[in-house]
Parts: sequence; structure tokens; C-alpha cells
Amino acid sequence: SYALGLQGPSLAVDTACSSSLVAVHLAAQALRLGECDLALAGGVNLILSPRMHIMMCKARLLSPTGRCRTFDAAADGMVRSEGCGVVVLKRLDDALAAGDDVLAVIRGSAVNQDGPSGSLTTPNRLAQEALLRDALAAADVAPRAISYVEAHGTGTALGDPIELRALASALCEGRPRDEPLRIGSVKTNIGHAESAAGIAGLIKTVLALRHRELPPNLHFTTPTPHFDWSALPIEVPTRRTAWDAPRRLAGVSSFGASGTNAHVILESAPELPPRPPAADRPPLVP
Repeated sequence: SYALGLQGPSLAVDTACSSSLVAVHLAAQALRLGECDLALAGGVNLILSPRMHIMMCKARLLSPTGRCRTFDAAADGMVRSEGCGVVVLKRLDDALAAGDDVLAVIRGSAVNQDGPSGSLTTPNRLAQEALLRDALAAADVAPRAISYVEAHGTGTALGDPIELRALASALCEGRPRDEPLRIGSVKTNIGHAESAAGIAGLIKTVLALRHRELPPNLHFTTPTPHFDWSALPIEVPTRRTAWDAPRRLAGVSSFGASGTNAHVILESAPELPPRPPAADRPPLVP
């Protein structure tokens, strides 16, 4: 804020793995409350010390094969990674009035806490279900309207099935077989960027919305046996999949080891007439 001359709300967020998506939630709230007219939200993760890596190895949380196999029977742990991502947020009316290139729209978001669960590292399925329903209510959309979810999906044998059951309960009731909920995780591509994981998933989903295409979920060959895939319309894309619906809605999940969970619902950008060539646009006012 000092370097850029920013004077609105400015804060560091540390909820472990969900930090950057919680930051997006807080930035959207600040815009809705009129606390600012433009917000920068994001996260960065650097592995600067071996201490956490050693601790995770001893706890057997990391994949010994070095591959994130989200939702697969061979899932054997997470893969740590580094990364940085930032998004620029504005109220939609302001962005359209300014002629900004709108990539997607945040329809709503929610944050909650696991509270007590089986152990410190065990996710709480009921809390995840409540989070999804709260985000749907904030976005004012029906569960069936969500066609894709960028899952937290760390590639663990315990966490992935719990997340699958929460998604099934909150989003699949009454969903037709020919309209499956598609799910994926960017962690199969870049690993778990921890405090930057949520913003990585959000950026991936924005790009998918913009290009009308879902990228494949890597390392998915045999679905985990700890979830009844035959009973519910849930699908993991393993190849590039067209996403041509006129109205495209997606959810992005990020769950922290702190127990703090975040979910953001995105919608494809509104269809606008083509922008005039650069030479025909009015000059920018300094």
C-alpha cells in the first residue's frame, strides 16, 4: 500500500492454505460496503525453510511419488509448491462504465470454520456442506446451476473423499444424469501452493470461464473407491472439455489447515459488444 499509494483497507490474511481465497472474500466485502472502489487480492507462497517439509514428511502428509493424484485411488499425499497470484476487483457497474476488460464476475462467497473434527488435520464434511450452501445463498443461485467446482483436492486418501461427499450433498440433489457436476483441482498441475492455492484455483477457473473450456484433471485413472461414483452425477474431466453453456457458473473451494474454509462462486463475464480499436478510444486521463 505504501509503494502503490493505496489508502483503503489493507491487511495480511493468514488462515494457512485458504489464505488467498479468504482475502478475495474480504476484498469483495469491502467493495460491497463501499470501503474502496478497487481492490487487489491474492497470495504468495515461498518455501524458505525445510522445517515444515520435514514435519509433513514425518506426519506422512506428502506424496512419496511426487504426484498429486486428486480423487484417484492411488492418491498418496500432497505435493508442495511455490507461487504467487493477484486479481484486481471492482464493482461490476464501475468496471463496465470504465470500459474495463471484465474476465468474470464474483456472484457470492462465504467463509466458515471446521470447528471440532476427528483430528486437527481431518476435514469436517458438515462444515464444508454448510459453507457451500452459504455461498449459494450469497450468490442467489440454485445448486443445480453450478456446472463446475474447482475443488480444494489436495490428493490425500482421507481429505478427497470427504470433499466429494460434501459436494455431492450440497450440489447434486435433483441434478440430472446428463448434467453432471464436473470437478477438478489445479494442484494436479502445479502442486499445493498453500497460502497461494486458493488464488491459483480462482485464476484457473476464470480462464476456463473465459475460454469456454475445462482443462483435464491430471493423474486421474482409477476413481477413489471411497466414494460411490455410480450413485451421483459427478465427473472428473480427463481431457479438454467444451464448456459452452450460455450461463456458466462455477465454485472455487479452499480449505485451510487452520480449519478456515472459503468458497467463491464465479459467473462468466457478461457478453458485451466488441471494443473499438485502440486508436479510436478516448485518451486516458492522468
